[in-house]
Amino acid sequence: MSFNPPYPAGTVIKGKWRGNRYVVQRVLGKGANGTVYLVQREGRREQYALKIGNDTLELQSEINMLTSLQSCKMRSEHRSRREMPLSSYLLESDDFGDTGNIPFYVMRYVEGRPLHHFLAKRGASWLGLIGMKLLEELNKLHVCGFVFGDLKPENVMVSDYGHAELIDYGGASPLGRSVKQFTEWHDRGFWNAGSRVGDESYDLFSFAVLCLRLLNEAGLKAAAGQLPQTRNVDELLKLARNLPDKQLGAWLCVALKGGFAGSAQAAKVWKEQIYSKRQQRMETMATPAWLKGAFALSLFVLVFTLYWVFF
Repeated sequence: MSFNPPYPAGTVIKGKWRGNRYVVQRVLGKGANGTVYLVQREGRREQYALKIGNDTLELQSEINMLTSLQSCKMRSEHRSRREMPLSSYLLESDDFGDTGNIPFYVMRYVEGRPLHHFLAKRGASWLGLIGMKLLEELNKLHVCGFVFGDLKPENVMVSDYGHAELIDYGGASPLGRSVKQFTEWHDRGFWNAGSRVGDESYDLFSFAVLCLRLLNEAGLKAAAGQLPQTRNVDELLKLARNLPDKQLGAWLCVALKGGFAGSAQAAKVWKEQIYSKRQQRMETMATPAWLKGAFALSLFVLVFTLYWVFF
């Protein structure tokens, strides 16, 4: 067991085994199991995210899990170069310190803003695209044999063009094992809706609650404030059914009740019923009525002219 104080900007973290040197720029985030820093590797312009854990054994377990995910990524890319590659879960791991016994690992830095901040600025209409990307990321994780577990807005980073990526894999667990970390509102067990055994439906339940939190946080907070013995999934189903977007509400109800066969099916249905139809509505709204009328008039004039000339 170890506890590491925060390292100020300018601190150089040198790997004992690989010898790479990383310069701390600032803290990206702190959690129960460690601190993530924005760093720059000496001699390179690229920025990276470097995590140092509070518990050596726990961080090493996290590194082992990420190594397994990275191996799965490489096998997937080898099978089909045409597929979109998985995110780079792990770039390198090493030890540092005077005694060389403080483990750390380095990830690709995901530039963007947390999901709830993104939607607050850009609007809930982006949820169709972001939700589809997020479900695809969860499916990739499930294919590799893991559940994310602690799915919440703070653990989803969104770029300016709407590409969503998961961050902080400290709560990821192998399928069939107990979820290691969770946030109460997003936890199936909190709502007496099932166990905390990690399966695909656990992540889909958390995803559904995440959507409810983004669209009606006040209602979710009121439902969560009930006594533990009376709290149940029916309260979440009511919130989902009362959403203005009835198709989205129906999808959320299925996820909350564990009705999808897996994340692949959930992502497919979301793409067909939520994302595609939202895109059609946005494209329709983006075309001004006067432009539609002008196009119709020009088409009529063209047809009339052709008829007059040739007939």
